[in-house]
Amino acid sequence: MSYNTFGHMFRVTTWGESHGPAIGCVVDGCPPRLPLSEADIQPWLDRRRPGQSKFTTQRQEADRVEILSGVFEGQTTGTPISLVIHNTDQRSRDYGDIAERYRPGHADVTYDRKYGIRDYRGGGRSSARETAMRVAAGAVARKVLGQGVKIRAALVQVGAIGVDRARWDWDLVDRNPLFCPDPVALAQWEELLAAIRKDGSSIGAVIEVVAEGVPAGLGAPIYGKLDSDLAMALMSINAVKGVEIGEGFAAAALTGEQNADPMRMQDGAVQFASNHAGGILGGISTGQPVVARFAVKPTSSILTPVPSVTRSGEEVEVMTKGRHDPCVGIRAVPVGEAMMACVLADHLLRHRGQVGG
Repeated sequence: MSYNTFGHMFRVTTWGESHGPAIGCVVDGCPPRLPLSEADIQPWLDRRRPGQSKFTTQRQEADRVEILSGVFEGQTTGTPISLVIHNTDQRSRDYGDIAERYRPGHADVTYDRKYGIRDYRGGGRSSARETAMRVAAGAVARKVLGQGVKIRAALVQVGAIGVDRARWDWDLVDRNPLFCPDPVALAQWEELLAAIRKDGSSIGAVIEVVAEGVPAGLGAPIYGKLDSDLAMALMSINAVKGVEIGEGFAAAALTGEQNADPMRMQDGAVQFASNHAGGILGGISTGQPVVARFAVKPTSSILTPVPSVTRSGEEVEVMTKGRHDPCVGIRAVPVGEAMMACVLADHLLRHRGQVGG
């Protein structure tokens, strides 16, 4: 009952704390004879690591991954793959003032009430530092999926400012630190985030993840739906408070005619005229792009004093020191990609196990 593992056939277990000596994960169920090295994993970690721009935490972590097991002579062996990243820039002293104080918006009070003990150094296990290992596992999952499946994500909203899809440019996403596909929104976000950081505050964001080349047939009724597993995976990311697939909540404002994805035959194959369903019908992939979005709340660690209480019940005000993201949603972009990859890899292996192929 540890709940540190997700997946069925492709299983990922993460371990470690924000200010511990290291963080790591074990990936079990990866098929043998897939080419894999640290060089295949590191580029994805580099996209997520902190301290790369003024818009993220200035904690300096190289996030250099090391493969400890499951790979021999450059290929996966079919045995558990163990990955580790050593923490090098912990500043636990920044958290001494809140050792007995609950930070509003954090898991301090719930961890303490559940376990009777908590690691106050950067949030311990509840820290977003853990997501680095999800990204590492996602790199392994991409190997399972193969080059035919392309997974990309972008920031589509910061605060109340969203992107204009008429200006969407995937190439721009990898050329700016905010993973923004819209040059106009990018300039607006930079101005907004500069003001937010100056005020010692934070703001939320929305990330969109798109997986192209997903074969039809992944997922299963009733409790093995692809979209339900994807929603659970994305919701498990730190600070995520909402997930939607395809049109999501916007579908409630549509009529049946507007929401339907019309079908026709083309070159002997079913073709869809739209993708309101987000590439999933009845919990099973249609062969269209799988589209999901998730909302990330504002970073709870802010310099503005907020009313709270201590472990002993004393009423106090808490101001969180240290190095924090003014918008934690920025670095959630590669994490969202990784969780999409892990879920798809798991369902691909489950599909093969049930129907072959």
